[in-house]
This record gives sequence, C-alpha cells and structure tokens, in this order.
Amino acid sequence: MAEIIQERIEDRLPELQQLERIGLFSRAEIKAIIKKASDLEYRIQRRTLFKEDFINYVQYEINLLELIQRRRVDDVQLWLSYVVFCKKWATKVQLSKVFSAMLAIHSNKPALWIMAAKWEMEDRLSSESARQLFLRALRFHPECPKLYQEYFRMELMHAEKLRKEKQEFEKAKMDVGNLEYAEEILMGELARIIYKNSVNIIKSAEFHVSLLSIAQLFDFAKDLQREIYDDLQALHTDDPLTWDYVARQELEIESQPGEEPPTTKQTKVAEVGRREERCCAVYEEAVKTLPTEAMCKCYINFCMERFAKKTSSRHLREKRLERTMVAFRKAHDLKLLSEFQYKQWSELLLHHDFLTEALEVAGAGMELFRGSVMMWQVKLQVLIASKSPDVAMLFEEAFVHLKPQICLPLWISWAEWSEGAKSQEDTEAIFKKAVLAITGGDSVTLKDKYLDWAYRSGGYKKARAVFKSLQESRPFSVDFFRKMIQFEKEQESCKMANLREYYERALREFGSVDSDLWMDYIKEELNHPLGRPEHCGQIYWRAMKMLQGESAELFVAKHAVHQAGQL
Repeated sequence: MAEIIQERIEDRLPELQQLERIGLFSRAEIKAIIKKASDLEYRIQRRTLFKEDFINYVQYEINLLELIQRRRVDDVQLWLSYVVFCKKWATKVQLSKVFSAMLAIHSNKPALWIMAAKWEMEDRLSSESARQLFLRALRFHPECPKLYQEYFRMELMHAEKLRKEKQEFEKAKMDVGNLEYAEEILMGELARIIYKNSVNIIKSAEFHVSLLSIAQLFDFAKDLQREIYDDLQALHTDDPLTWDYVARQELEIESQPGEEPPTTKQTKVAEVGRREERCCAVYEEAVKTLPTEAMCKCYINFCMERFAKKTSSRHLREKRLERTMVAFRKAHDLKLLSEFQYKQWSELLLHHDFLTEALEVAGAGMELFRGSVMMWQVKLQVLIASKSPDVAMLFEEAFVHLKPQICLPLWISWAEWSEGAKSQEDTEAIFKKAVLAITGGDSVTLKDKYLDWAYRSGGYKKARAVFKSLQESRPFSVDFFRKMIQFEKEQESCKMANLREYYERALREFGSVDSDLWMDYIKEELNHPLGRPEHCGQIYWRAMKMLQGESAELFVAKHAVHQAGQL
C-alpha cells in the first residue's frame, strides 16, 4: 500500500513543483500539501474503508483547487502592478521579460496576451513581436473571438502604418534602398487571411459584424470591407443580426455619384426620410425572408429609435410614427409580437390619443398573454385613460385569471385608481381585500401603501386605526413603524406614550439588526418634553443584548459619538 501511495504522490509532484516555481506556494506549503495528501491517501487505501474518509479527501482537493485559483487571481494583480511600474519608469527591455514571464504562468487569460501584443505594437513599434504573441495566444485559445478581433485590428494598423511610411518617402523623393513594400501587405492581405481563418472557426453573425466594424475604421481596406460584407450576407442569411446590420447600413449610404449632397435644411430632412425608407424596405424584405420574433424585434427597435430622434420637421415625425405603426402591425399579423412589444405599441397609441386602437391592441395582447400581469395592467391603463366604466370589473376579472402571488402590482394600481375615482370607503375596501389576498414578503409594500393612504385621506386618527388593524400581520418593513413615528411627531400634541409603543413594536421585529432604531429611541427619550432620560441606560443595555455582530459594533460607535456631542 505504501508503494501505491508513493506512486500517486510522485505523479503529482511535477504539478506541485510548478506551483512552487511560479511562486504561488512556498516550499514549506508544498511539503504540507504533500504530507496532508499522503495522509488522506493512506486513509482511503486501508483495508477497512469509511465514507467520511473519501468525503474528506474530495473536500480537501476542492479546497486546494479554490486556494490555487484565489492565489492566481492575486498573482495576476501583482503582475499587472509590476507592468504599470515598468511602463511608468520606461524600462522597455525589462517589460518584455515581465510579459514573457507573466504569460508563461497565466497563459489561460486571453486579455493578458492582448495587453502584451498591444504593448509590442504600440510602445515598442514591433509588429512582428505582436504578431508572434497573437499566434502563440491562438494556440492556447483557438476559439477566442477577442483574440481574432485584436489580431485582425493589429494587422490593419500595421498595413496603414506601412502605407503612411511609403507615402512619406515618396513625397520626400527619398531613396528607400532595400526597403520593400509588398502591394498585398499594403492592401491588408495579412488581415484578410486572419479574417478568413477566423470566420471558419467562429461561425456567428455577431463576430462577423465585429470584424466588419473594425475594417470600416481603415479607408484603404474598401475591398476587404466589401468582401466581409458580401460574406456576411451569404453565410448568415438566417440570422436577424445580419438583416439588421444590412438595413441600418442604408442610413450611412451617401448621395449617389453625380448627385448634389443636400445643403438646405429641407433637402437634408428629405434625404434622411429617403434613407429611412430604404432601411424599412430592407426590414420588410427581412421579415418576409425570416419571419421570426427576433427579426420583428429588430425592425420594431429600429423604428422606435428613429421615432425617438428629435426633429423639427412635422412631416418626418409623422412618417416615423407611421412606419413604427406599420412595423408593429406587421409583427402582430404574423403573431410574432412579444408581450413587452404589445405594451410598447399600446402605450405609443395611448400617448398619441389613439384610444380606440390602443384598446384593440391591449385587448389582443391580453388575449395572447392572459397569465401576464403586465398585459392586464396595460389593458387597465387604456381603460382608465378612456374613462371606461368597466375598470373595476376588469380588475376583478384579472384576479380570477392570475395567480394571487403575482397580483401585487394590480392591487396597488386598483387602489391608486380608486383613490382618484371612487369614495374613501371603496378604496379602503380594496386595501382590505388586498391585505387578505397578498401574503408573505409582497405584503410589506402593500401595508406601507395602505398606511400612507390612510394618513393622506383621513389624517392621524385614520392612520393609527389602520396601524392597529395591521400591527400583528407580519411581515413588516422598518418604514411601516417609522411612518407612524413620523405621523405622531407631526401632531400638535405628540404623545410620548404612543412613540414608545411604535418604537417597542419596531424593536420587536428589527431590534437585532437595526442599530438606528435603538439610537433614535434613546434620542426621543432625551429630547421629548415628556421623555424619560433615566430610561436611556436601560434601552442601551437592551440594545447590547439584542444587537448582533457588526450591528452591535455600529451601535456602540454611534452611541459614543452621541455621548461626546452631549458633553
């Protein structure tokens, strides 16, 4: 058995020695790890086996791996601090060694490879060193989009730099000697190779678009841009992102050659309108070709974005609204609208006083998503805006169809509507029903709102009556009690006995965690005309017994500061 254990430890030895070499563990720590592992290994190799020994071994390995991970993170921060130091003191030669050593340990982090390559390219002006770093990084991370993006960008930057150098030499009519500027390099052929390789590995429209966006930063790469654009349409026709990108490109297309660019305000508005029409034409084609919810969402989002843009042209604003309505209607006809989009559409119609259409759209959305609180709220919002007599009936209907635990927003909406449209008795009846229907954590908000309404509509007397009716209906928020304390203090004859009652009830619920409640209670006894300062010591010791951990420490600190201020 000893031989088996020895073999297992020897198998792990190179890994442990590597951890020592890179400085994550000291020699003493490695010895301790070996000793502990040997002991645990011995226990699971014994003739009599126990489940606890296996559990302990597995847990030890898990803890060790977590420790290694934590130390690696700390180690990265240390390396990065060293990099900043070297950059500050301009020690370029040293920094190259630092990056090499860091990447030998942390080769699993693409961001560090990119940082090192950028430094080689931008600070040392060594495109070849940057290229080699990217190539090495891709061996470790062959499917990392960010590495390909930055490598692609670097090669385009390198080509642009060579083109500028060549232009300067030609302008100065200097003899460049043995310097050669290969035409394919100047045209970004290396970047093109990276592009081709990367899209064969990472087959996503989003990645494809990201490379196109990078290429568009370089004016000389028009041919490459066109190739990427054509490939995007050919390879990703079934991706909404492709159609979205192609459609939005119509906004960037300038006047055709031979046409005068728009100069007056009126012609500029007309040009914007034409571009937006072309975008929508592409989206219409997209929805026909790819009738999906995601595609419709792209179309609607574009229309909403354009409609939100400010313009002084009434005609353009109306056209944008019309296009937005067309997009919503198209998606609705195809049954591809989400509940959120029905909400958007209804609110847009409501905002422009198209009440009949808003009611139809809200009704259609509610029929499709009868289990959605949001859709019932939208329908109710439209009914309230149109002053319909059916509001209360629809609220009642909603509670029949929806699960009680998700109805809090509707109860609050009903109470708020009733406060403005119905009698106090009607509103209170709604709150009472709601308190019975909503339980658990959601009821906390409801009780706070009920108390606020009571004080707003019936003053302190009404608020105290509501407080009394709810004071045993847990759970509460701290604010529930603080509101009553504040209401009491706003009265001409503020009663200390009532304040004590509210504080005592609040401390029953939150006395173990809320140090501020205890401090405010002490201050109240000290400052109120009918307060009893002699009780403050007793309150202090009660707080020390109830408060726990940091809350107790915080209370002691606050009390000391208050005491110092009293001297």
